[in-house]
Amino acid sequence: MIPKIDSDIGISLYTTKSVGTGGSIKKSNDDFKVKELLSEKALKTISNDNGFSVYSLQKNGIDTSHALRDVEKRFGLVLKSLGLKDANAVTEQYTFSKRISKSFETIQGKNYTLKRLGFVKKPFSKKDMIGNHFEIKINNSSKRISEFNEYEKILNFFGYQRFGSKRPITHLVGKAIIQKNYQAALDLLLNYSSEYDTKENNANRKIIAQRTTELSIIDKIPKSMDIEIALLKKLSETKDLQVVIRSIPLQMRRFYIQAYQSYIYNKTLSLSFDYGEELFSAKDGDVCFDRNYILGKFQNDPSQRLAIPLVGHSYFKKTRFDFYIQKILEEEQVSLNDFFIKDFQEISVEGGFRNAAIQCNDFETNDNIVKFNLSRGSYATIVLREILKPENPLENGF
Repeated sequence: MIPKIDSDIGISLYTTKSVGTGGSIKKSNDDFKVKELLSEKALKTISNDNGFSVYSLQKNGIDTSHALRDVEKRFGLVLKSLGLKDANAVTEQYTFSKRISKSFETIQGKNYTLKRLGFVKKPFSKKDMIGNHFEIKINNSSKRISEFNEYEKILNFFGYQRFGSKRPITHLVGKAIIQKNYQAALDLLLNYSSEYDTKENNANRKIIAQRTTELSIIDKIPKSMDIEIALLKKLSETKDLQVVIRSIPLQMRRFYIQAYQSYIYNKTLSLSFDYGEELFSAKDGDVCFDRNYILGKFQNDPSQRLAIPLVGHSYFKKTRFDFYIQKILEEEQVSLNDFFIKDFQEISVEGGFRNAAIQCNDFETNDNIVKFNLSRGSYATIVLREILKPENPLENGF
């Protein structure tokens, strides 16, 4: 049986046949370790010559966005990352400056450390990141983890984190924005209490929902609710909801739209699998990624990997998946043109493609530890979901 939270984010099936091991993850942050992998070509460009600073960011108990925001606030150093890493894990990733400015050998924060690795003549881009290495402890499993051998048969769903995990609303916010229902977007961000969230967080939502004025409650909610605080402050200054939404950092505003795009992608994978489409290999007429992650038509090359369209205002319709996507958009009462957002053109999405299946390499198990590499953009929790098949994913650490 598929958990409700899975259905909430567009996942309606498992693609492996094994009986789940059960158990849980993330009993502590040390149970979930992630290390970002850069291409050899990119690593060789790091030198001791002056240029754009490159750092290794090691963190525990803080997400990437908040760590880099703290660095900027305390040291005036603006750094970019190639990906976002969760707070509830021990992680290591690359960060870099996008302008040549002051540089530090090390920076020590409360939950993070930055160590300068050197300099590059040109800032890294996402194409330089090839994936992540994971080392994960599974606690209290009822079956042996070593019995799982279907890691090549897992669809490349977007994971729980993409949608907010215990408060899975990021896609709903994105949908409200593209439908120009800005009040609904703000209500979700400020007031919505999730059945999966903690009692404390839901109590804070209740305080926000029952406010008499925006400023009267700012001191009553935790500083960790930084987006909510920014929205409340802006609402105290103006009733122009577009201006209020623009007080959200640009990266987060884009994230909401991309989350809705991701939800439609998850629905597309689920529906096309249910209809019997072959998703683990490509055929004539399909769009594929090659070994260098370059898109092209299927050419009977075994290194090519099937690509599924991501919706957007310039979405590519000429694939066998258009039938499913159009069906989903009709159910959602959304059109492709809606993804060009006239009021917020800076967060419009064109569309694109994503691998249909997860590429899981160097998979190994040792007692209750599982290790593997995933290509860029794939979620370890989706691999773990197929191994554990948890009844209550969020209670089990997902």
